[in-house]
Amino acid sequence: MINFIVSLVVGAICGWLAGIIMKSEHGIIINIILGVVGGAVAGALFGVLGISFHGFIGNIICGVIGACLLIFVVRLIKNKK
Repeated sequence: MINFIVSLVVGAICGWLAGIIMKSEHGIIINIILGVVGGAVAGALFGVLGISFHGFIGNIICGVIGACLLIFVVRLIKNKK
């Protein structure tokens, strides 16, 4: 249970940071969701590539990269419509 809560907190931090980096116009809630999902996606993608992040800072870096990628993809989808 504690791991789940820590994952949500790390995801929230990642989403918030990614929103700042990408100058996202989404709300803070959407950025937090993107951080949580982005962290999971980036963790899986980096795992397939053989890249591993360890510790709290590593998880933050991985999550921010994933959230930035997701914000980028969301922007591409919104701009095509």
